[in-house]
Amino acid sequence: MRRWSRASNPAADTGWIGAPSRKGFFTDSSVCIGCKACEVACKEWNRIPEDGLEMLGMSYDNTGALGASTWRHVAFIEQPRRPIARDGLTPLPMVAATSGQNAVAEAATGIRWLMSSDVCKHCTHAACLDVCPTGALMRTEFGTVVVQDDICNGCGYCIPACPFGVIDRRQGPPGERNIGIAQKCTLCYDRLVDGMTPACAHACPTQSIQFGDLDELRVRAQRRVEDLHGAGVDDARLYGADPDDGIGGAGAFFLLLDEPEVYGLPPDPVVTTRDLPGMWRTAVLAGVTLMAGAAAAFVRSRS
Repeated sequence: MRRWSRASNPAADTGWIGAPSRKGFFTDSSVCIGCKACEVACKEWNRIPEDGLEMLGMSYDNTGALGASTWRHVAFIEQPRRPIARDGLTPLPMVAATSGQNAVAEAATGIRWLMSSDVCKHCTHAACLDVCPTGALMRTEFGTVVVQDDICNGCGYCIPACPFGVIDRRQGPPGERNIGIAQKCTLCYDRLVDGMTPACAHACPTQSIQFGDLDELRVRAQRRVEDLHGAGVDDARLYGADPDDGIGGAGAFFLLLDEPEVYGLPPDPVVTTRDLPGMWRTAVLAGVTLMAGAAAAFVRSRS
């Protein structure tokens, strides 16, 4: 199995002096039980307004996707049984309370549930940072990306820049908190400053959401994948943990039990501003060429 290199420290690259180790999330979907404690804790601590209590017709999902008022989103994916494991059945993505319970449940229902708590990826190469014209989006000393509410002008440039569709402008009646400006997960920056664990990780009853130094989390995640492979869960894989991917690795990465597309994640995310330097060089070259051609035409016309 591939061993990834040490994570870069984007905080130091940004100019932070004496920055601490980069912090992040490792979300292990194999032990997520879909309780939504993370969603509730996130909303309570960050004073995020309610954004939908009605079921959407997608299993037990009532929030649908990440957004300005949903910084943690628990996905419920129901799948028919498939013959991929050693015993011919797809293992349920949860830990059995008693021996044989998963097999009994699977035989009775013929389906498995994939549950995973999605969140902002806090990318190493963050396009939202690149395009923000006011500096409202900033890189913290912990390597995370946060929105400064008092600086954001609500232009929305960051929204299409995010390859994961995480960030959005909050909608609501006038007078409500932070209406019309960009909002997303801060990895509980205010709690990190005080040496506390982010609210979602603190509330998770199964330790599906793990918080800590990113380097340590990556090592822990690799061992977890190896354990699952040894148990016959061959589809287990990490997502966002590779620092050589299109976003330079995520500060919040995941253990998945199926293809990323099944969870609504792009298979090969790329920072959307990757080609901007080349585009600017091409534009400048085109402008210079045009001006040279115009000058040559002018000289010929005068002679």
